[in-house]
Amino acid sequence: MMAKDYYATLGVDKSASKDEIKKAFRKLAHEHHPDKGGDEQKFKEANEAYQVLSDETKKQQYDQYGQTFDGAGGGGFPGGGFSGQGMNFEDLGDIFGNMFGGGFSSGFGGGGGRRAEKGSDVAVDVKLSFKESVFGVEKEINVTKNNTCERCAGTGGEPGVSMTTCKGCDGQGMKTTVQRTILGNMQARVACEECHGNGEIPEKKCTTCNGEGLEYGRKTLRVDIPPGVEDGMKIRVRGEGESIGVRGQKGDLYLILHVDVDPRFERDGDKIYVEKKIGFTQAALGDEVEVDTVDGKVKLKIPAGTQSGDKLRMKGKGVSMGRGRGDQIVIIKVVTPKKLGRKERKLMEELDLKE
Repeated sequence: MMAKDYYATLGVDKSASKDEIKKAFRKLAHEHHPDKGGDEQKFKEANEAYQVLSDETKKQQYDQYGQTFDGAGGGGFPGGGFSGQGMNFEDLGDIFGNMFGGGFSSGFGGGGGRRAEKGSDVAVDVKLSFKESVFGVEKEINVTKNNTCERCAGTGGEPGVSMTTCKGCDGQGMKTTVQRTILGNMQARVACEECHGNGEIPEKKCTTCNGEGLEYGRKTLRVDIPPGVEDGMKIRVRGEGESIGVRGQKGDLYLILHVDVDPRFERDGDKIYVEKKIGFTQAALGDEVEVDTVDGKVKLKIPAGTQSGDKLRMKGKGVSMGRGRGDQIVIIKVVTPKKLGRKERKLMEELDLKE
């Protein structure tokens, strides 16, 4: 019988990393889990493949011989149903917990610990000028979302009242239920609905949020945008996303940066490129000209004999990226006059004869 192609089952390459293998299995587990109306056989196949490819020893044996030698399933692989041998219940518990909203454990082991809930992340678009992206700036950000109730500070109780142990969960914040799955009975640890997983209940609910610990509204933040950011970058502000009050932690706020184009400048890493047009005589004899920089206009010496396309460096006039500022590169473009008067033409002819 031909060996099963576990890499094809999970849809990954043989060179896939552990994280890529785990991610592929999670996706298939969510898609094919029978309790979600999926294909039970495909779920079994995905799990079988994952148990081998997620284990370094089994994976090495499989890659070398096309099978493993741990005796699972009577023929090298767990092929005839699930006995629990060699399974990574830590990963499965994490996956099922995400599906059903609690922490899972197998019927063979102890229950999982309390799982803290977290509010949703929030994304906000932030516009920056080119100069702001170079030097950094403090921005005022307005976010409309669920915020922690100011009156009760998120406890859900009136200020000054005592908190009592929740009788529904004996102060644990979690309850244990049993779910039947194709892997056998699985213990599910779910948040207590009476105390929202907090383990305590206030003697009197907050009159502003009715015990939820939440207020919906606009919050204004001042956020420092560091120097050297680029268009499309994201900045994470921890704990400034959606609040879920007494049920757990706040989500995070992500600032998505949009940098305006400045037609004078072109950026590449910590360097800024500009084009400077000069006349023929300036190029031939040399000169001092003004050049636009993000600091304002700065004088630049043009050496005699400069050619069109030459690049002149202005040190320290580029972008700051945490290790000092980069440079500005000035690309010279020599402009040749389209029309010459008699005098100018004669001078040019004399120069040509001398050359």
